[in-house]
Amino acid sequence: MKEIHSYWEYIVLIVLMYTVSNAIIGFVKKKEFTDKDLRIGLFALIVCHIYLLIGLTWYFMSPWFDALMSNATAVMTDKSLRLVAVEHPIAMILAIGLITIGWSKHQKNTTALAKFKIVAIFYGLGLLLILSKIPLG
Repeated sequence: MKEIHSYWEYIVLIVLMYTVSNAIIGFVKKKEFTDKDLRIGLFALIVCHIYLLIGLTWYFMSPWFDALMSNATAVMTDKSLRLVAVEHPIAMILAIGLITIGWSKHQKNTTALAKFKIVAIFYGLGLLLILSKIPLG
């Protein structure tokens, strides 16, 4: 399960980078928001939600969750353990929450510029949050 989660993370990063780039280009060039742009955002949303489901499944089976449940003080005092047991899961939930909010907010807008702006901001913040809490090594 850990390997699936790790490999899926690469897919998430690539899809989010493409989605954010597409939104920034659409905003800067004042393009029309087409069905293609809608599908790109939706695909990114779906990929992120699958990533979250895989991650939560792995998390509750992981030794880090067991360590957190058995000795939370020790986990919280160890920087690397705290990253994988607490910070990474919370950051991923928040990041995917931001992406989901971005999807909902962009649907309520009627202008193409507003849609691209919302997608760029919320998906971009989600991407940055994901990048900031990836455990290395």
